[in-house]
Amino acid sequence: MYPEPLHDLIDLFEHLPEQERRENLIVMSDGAAKCGPKEGESFDLEDVRKDEECTDTVGIFLRVDEGDRAHFAVSLGPKVQTLTKAMTSILCRGLNGAKLQDVLEVPADFVPRIIGAELVRLRSQTVYYVLSRMKTAVKMFMDRRRAAAAEAA
Repeated sequence: MYPEPLHDLIDLFEHLPEQERRENLIVMSDGAAKCGPKEGESFDLEDVRKDEECTDTVGIFLRVDEGDRAHFAVSLGPKVQTLTKAMTSILCRGLNGAKLQDVLEVPADFVPRIIGAELVRLRSQTVYYVLSRMKTAVKMFMDRRRAAAAEAA
């Protein structure tokens, strides 16, 4: 159901008391900068844009290896909020190396288990934004690959 690294993070967060959960989310948000694309790194798909659902520009960078495994990098504008940064860090750790189809099939029901029901209520749908963008990038990549294969045939 969940890639193992994501499952491990869910398991860690859902058993934390609320205060420790929030402290760990802040720690995770501090690690979001490490999720950005590295100098000279190349990707199969780059989707950088500012959407209404987020306070600043978010870039999703996807590289797919020969085993059909996804490797994400995510760039965040300076106005992106702490919780979005935390979710970026969690999703990069939890989904990197997962099969493309597994990324598409990850249910969003784990988000409240990580951040807690109260933050989901306060932040509404913005907590799902980065996951949605990552899934969209995988779907765009798979659609392009199918179209290229159809043209070649």
